[in-house]
Amino acid sequence: MLRFAQIEFLWGLVLIPLFIILYLVVRRWKRKALKSLGDRETVGKIIPEVSFSRPGIKFVFFLIAFAALVIGLSDPQIGTKMEEAKKSGSDLIVLLDVSNSMLAGDLAPNRLENAKRAISQMIDNLHNDRIGIVIFAGEAYVQLPITTDHSAAKLFLDNINTNIVPTQGTAIGAAIDMGLKTFDLVSGTSKAMILMTDGENHEDDAVQAAERARKKGVTIHVIGLGSPEGAPVPIYKNGSPVGFHLDEAGKTVVSKLNEDMGKEIAAAGNGVYVRASNANSGLPLVMAQVDKMQKNTYDSKAFKNYEDRFQFFLALCFVLLIIEFFISSRKNLKLSGVNLFEVRKP
Repeated sequence: MLRFAQIEFLWGLVLIPLFIILYLVVRRWKRKALKSLGDRETVGKIIPEVSFSRPGIKFVFFLIAFAALVIGLSDPQIGTKMEEAKKSGSDLIVLLDVSNSMLAGDLAPNRLENAKRAISQMIDNLHNDRIGIVIFAGEAYVQLPITTDHSAAKLFLDNINTNIVPTQGTAIGAAIDMGLKTFDLVSGTSKAMILMTDGENHEDDAVQAAERARKKGVTIHVIGLGSPEGAPVPIYKNGSPVGFHLDEAGKTVVSKLNEDMGKEIAAAGNGVYVRASNANSGLPLVMAQVDKMQKNTYDSKAFKNYEDRFQFFLALCFVLLIIEFFISSRKNLKLSGVNLFEVRKP
């Protein structure tokens, strides 16, 4: 298992393309300057000590040394001992609606971003609970299999947007069924789903899906995103709003929260329904219900001991810089005059 104790230093690798561009610009400028003196053979006679290849070799050594230095400063570490621990917690799967209506602005900055911010805060407060993410619109997909890696969960969460699912719609029932497949139903951990949706235009029987989940011991809580009054659904182009969705009559489409549907799903799933607002995401109330669930024990494997490996990269950097220092940018005229393969006539 490899990890970086100071991973922020890896941003230094971004400088490598800049160094390459700068080197190519300078080399082109030098070649133009030399070309103004004449062709390469003529220049070689005028300034015979000039080497056209050694600066490139020195630059390659410098780049590799710089990359080794950056990696060394980031402190790479290798896990050397795997530890199997017993932990107590619950299994949670967030079912997140990513249909276009989630871009409505009745929650700031919009319904989807409001939900993602709340989920991120929830992940920060998790302890030994495992979490997974299922996204859905017209179809449902597993965005993150259930895991104890909360950092990975936040990384996957950041990449969620309305373009991630190709088919539009609100297939809540499919999302619940996908969540059931994602759970390890054999393990004895308590299980719950947190459905976050505006509930508009749902296409399948989500209530029956919630009942199937309840029969398998899975509780479903619902957080309604939006307002009963609704808000228009914006159209984005290149990240900027360019108008609103229109219906067949040319009127602006207003997306409204379907609270009745959310309450029915929560009741069928033996959970609670909460409407989110700008001041309250609803997740604290839901998590209070989750905390009341029985915390069962599960096995968790993780690397316990890590050994530093930065010294190898710093040593490589030092050696390469020494080699680069002793490579002259000019030819050695005495050595260049030696021909080891010259055959002398007797």
